[in-house]
Amino acid sequence: MMVRLTRAQRVALKRVYDRGPLDGFFRTINKPSLMTHAISYRTFRSTVQPGYDCVMVRWCGMWLGIEKDGYTHS
Repeated sequence: MMVRLTRAQRVALKRVYDRGPLDGFFRTINKPSLMTHAISYRTFRSTVQPGYDCVMVRWCGMWLGIEKDGYTHS
């Protein structure tokens, strides 16, 4: 089941996805500076879970909350 996200939440989630290592969701190719996503954005987006008043996503060993206005916090 995919959680319904606001446009601001989708933009914020994409920024989180583009930031960097996602608990093994990235892999390096020959050089550590060349990182590629081991999973797609859609797959990452499917890991979003509903929270009390925001959505939650696991990133770098912690949970991030993304508010309806896109504000992201841990």
